[in-house]
Amino acid sequence: MKVHNFHKVDHYLAQVLLHIGIGILIYLFEPLSNLYFLVLMVYFLWQILMVPKSKKTEAVLLGCAYFVGAEVFFRMTKGGLAYEASKYLVILFMLMGMFFKGLSGKGYPYFFYLIALVPSVLVASMTLSFGANFRTNIAFVLSGPVALGIAALFCYDRKVSYQLILRVINYFALPTITTTTYLFLYNPSIKDTLSGTASNVATSGGFGPNQVATILGLGMFALVVRIFLKSPSLGLKLFNLALLGAVTFRAIVTFSRGGIVAAIIVVIAFLWVLFFKSSPKQKNQIITSFLLFVMVISVTWVVSSNQTMGLIDKRYANENAQGAEKNDITTGRWELFMEEMNGFLNHPFLGEGASRTKDIRVVEDGNELPSHNEIGRLLSEHGIFGILALLILIIKPLSYYAGNKRNLFFYAFYCFWFATINHSGMRIAAPSFLYALALLNISYETTPLHRKLLKKQAH
Repeated sequence: MKVHNFHKVDHYLAQVLLHIGIGILIYLFEPLSNLYFLVLMVYFLWQILMVPKSKKTEAVLLGCAYFVGAEVFFRMTKGGLAYEASKYLVILFMLMGMFFKGLSGKGYPYFFYLIALVPSVLVASMTLSFGANFRTNIAFVLSGPVALGIAALFCYDRKVSYQLILRVINYFALPTITTTTYLFLYNPSIKDTLSGTASNVATSGGFGPNQVATILGLGMFALVVRIFLKSPSLGLKLFNLALLGAVTFRAIVTFSRGGIVAAIIVVIAFLWVLFFKSSPKQKNQIITSFLLFVMVISVTWVVSSNQTMGLIDKRYANENAQGAEKNDITTGRWELFMEEMNGFLNHPFLGEGASRTKDIRVVEDGNELPSHNEIGRLLSEHGIFGILALLILIIKPLSYYAGNKRNLFFYAFYCFWFATINHSGMRIAAPSFLYALALLNISYETTPLHRKLLKKQAH
């Protein structure tokens, strides 16, 4: 495919330049972030309402993907109607999709999953401390799980094209390019803001490094997909590799490891499946792209090490600024997880109630740390219903994939969900939505790679 034909198809370069421009404008005048959010919301709502019925699924998935990719940017720049606005929009878009397109009855376990979340709300109404805001606390911990359940119901066994999935993944990448642009402007000199080997708010746009690294990790994955599947010329491949280097650099210098480790796992899962489902000729192309990819990542790490004066190397070696090894590689997450396990053991049937884990920390020692591990939170706050919910979440996608292995991105989506909920909980919408994407039934009408794959499965 020639480059000019490629541009004609999806205007990719224009999209990238537009999103770099948006990052610059919002840095110069931050209130534009609210306008950006409102324009996007109206645009995608209009799309979902007005496109023909055959295009409704596409409009829903693209709208959700964009807000998932932009969520942390809106939080960072104080845009959006509410802190959890992107999660609410994912729920709204999915419900609209169900209204117009229905849903598969085979996804019924996710009804049970959603029902399993309800008892914790009732328990919380009796256990949350007097000073806790019931509505905001419940919304904070349950908006993510509810978004996952609603999205899973909509996506389960829904037929979509391979080209649509590539567009969805591109809609992750574009807002992360805006975020990266903003971060370079907000914090142009890394060396001036170094403060040891802990997660760095200054290099993260003044926002939570964990969330920033997680969403940039998603952008890294999206750009890797673009490099390997939608960069038909060397020039475009190099352009996307440069973007990947920029996004990876900003992710690394947040000093938050979780998002980077999750991105590595997801990229490996994607490339592993892609390589072994390709023809010998395509394998050679993948190897060439992989060598370029490794070179760019290596250079990015060297630059990151230089810009942080070696502190990032110590961070990943679990050392402090003086080079002494830290006692806890999880930076306190294991202690939080063990507190949650104690909560489960003390309240094994109905759990402590939604948001009670954080509430206990606030009451006992003034520590407002939320849960970083969704598995621990589900068990401690939901008890036996949390176990049921967790079993559904883990087993159902695997059983679906066992009978329908056409989703090239299944393990990437599934691994992103699992890796993210274990270091960042469900504070952003990304793990909920990517989990749901793993349940899609993808068709490959025009791609030789996947025609070959389907023939393999038929034998």
